[in-house]
Amino acid sequence: MAGAGGRRAGAVVTGAAHELVFGMGPDPAVAPDWPPLSRAELDPVLREVGLGGAADLEWRSPRPLSAACRVRTADGRVVVVKRLPKALRTPEALGEEHAFADHLRANGIPVPVTFGARHGDAAVRGRDFSYEVQSVGVGDDRYGGDFSWTPYLSVDHARAAGRMLARLHVAAHRFDAPPRPARPLLSRLHTFGPGDPISKVADLIRQRPAVATFLAARDWRTDIARVHLPHHRRLAPLLDDLEPLWTHNDWHGTNLLWRGDGPSSRVTAVIDFGLSDRTTAVFDLATAIERSAVDWLAIRGGGAANVRFDQIRALLSGYGEVRKLTAAERRALPLLFPLVHADYELSEIDYFLSVVPGGNPENAEIAYRDYFLGHTAWIDTPAGHSLRNALA
Repeated sequence: MAGAGGRRAGAVVTGAAHELVFGMGPDPAVAPDWPPLSRAELDPVLREVGLGGAADLEWRSPRPLSAACRVRTADGRVVVVKRLPKALRTPEALGEEHAFADHLRANGIPVPVTFGARHGDAAVRGRDFSYEVQSVGVGDDRYGGDFSWTPYLSVDHARAAGRMLARLHVAAHRFDAPPRPARPLLSRLHTFGPGDPISKVADLIRQRPAVATFLAARDWRTDIARVHLPHHRRLAPLLDDLEPLWTHNDWHGTNLLWRGDGPSSRVTAVIDFGLSDRTTAVFDLATAIERSAVDWLAIRGGGAANVRFDQIRALLSGYGEVRKLTAAERRALPLLFPLVHADYELSEIDYFLSVVPGGNPENAEIAYRDYFLGHTAWIDTPAGHSLRNALA
C-alpha cells in the first residue's frame, strides 16, 4: 500500500546489511521497520499459490509500511509479493481489497491478477504475516523510485491519470460491499462524513486502544474544533447528495503503470488497493489532487507549496472526458479537499503505535501534528485559498 508509500525520497541501498526505505521525518532514507523479503521466505509462499518457488529477487520496494519485492519464480514467471503483518491485514481483510479489484478487472479496468492460496484464502497465511502474490501489471513503472505527494512527470500524465480514475469510478458501480471496519492504514470518508466528527473520533478511541492512548495526551477535541470543524460545517449540507461508491483512495503516479509519451501517454495498469473503501467518487478525486499537486514536504519545512495548478487542470480535464461531475460533486470538491486526508492520518497513527514493532511515537506525532492538523490548517493560508478557489 503506497499511500502508505513513504513521505520522503530516498535511494534503496541494495546488497547492504539492510536496505534503506523512504523516511517520514527529516531523514530521506531510513532503516526499515520490517526485514527485507528473502528467497528462503518466499519459496514456501510461492509454492502455496502454485508457482513453484522463488528463483531470483529482482527488485525490492523502498516503501516503508510493508515489505514488497518483484521475484522471478522457478517456472519463469515474474510476480510481485507483498508481506503485511497480520496486525495490519489478515487474509480476510485482503480479501475485501481483492474483491473490489476483481470487480474492476471484470469491468474493464487493467488490474493485476492476485494468486490465491490453495486452501481458498485471498493471501498466504503465515504465522505473523499475510503474503499477497500478484502478477506484474502491463506497462512501465515510471514512478517506482518516487514517494507519495510527487507531482506527475507531465500534464499529459496528469490528464491520463484523470481519465483512468474516471473509468475506475464508472466500473465501480454495482460493487455493493459494505464499508470496511476501522483498521490501521485505511483512507475513508468517515470522521468528516455525515454526523458529528467529535463523536466519530470518540468511537474510534473505543475501538483502537493505541489511538486512545495517543489522543489522551492531547487536546484533540479543541484541535479538531479549531482546525477541521469549520470546513466540515461547510461540507456537511452536501454529503447526503454524494453517491456512495467504492474507490481506490491512493491515486497517484506510483500506483499506476504507463505506456507512451506526450499526448499519447496512457495508464496501462492500476495497482495497490490497500486503502480502498466505500467513500464517494469526489473523495477519490480530491485524494488524487492531494497526493500529487501540493509539495507538502516543502510546506512542512517552511517552504512554498509549489501547487501544480497545470496538473490539477489536466487531471480534472481528463476525468471530465470520461465522467462528468454532478452538481453536488462540483460544489463538494473544494470543500472536501481540506478534510480528505484526515481519516488516513488517524489510521496511520494507529499503524505506528499498534503495528510497528516497539511502536514509533515520533512518526505518530508527525502524522498528527504535521499531516492531520497541518494539511487542513494550510488550506486557511493565502496559498491554500488559491488552491481551493481553483477547485471551485
